[in-house]
Amino acid sequence: MILKLAALGALGYAGYRYYEKNKVDQNGVAFAGGEPEGSFRNAGSESTASHDTMSSTDEALDETYPASDATAKY
Repeated sequence: MILKLAALGALGYAGYRYYEKNKVDQNGVAFAGGEPEGSFRNAGSESTASHDTMSSTDEALDETYPASDATAKY
């Protein structure tokens, strides 16, 4: 019984580590290492895990989010 619980705990821990390693936000853009925890990342391609080059339009849009969203505090 103890061995089964230990094996289940080890499997859960391994699954958690795998999940954290491959964490992706809702848009599919993985966070780069060293980014702050939470739902948002810093702006720019250097803050994504792929470091793909962004067009100037994409970078401008990336820099405005979420500041351009209404706060809904009326």
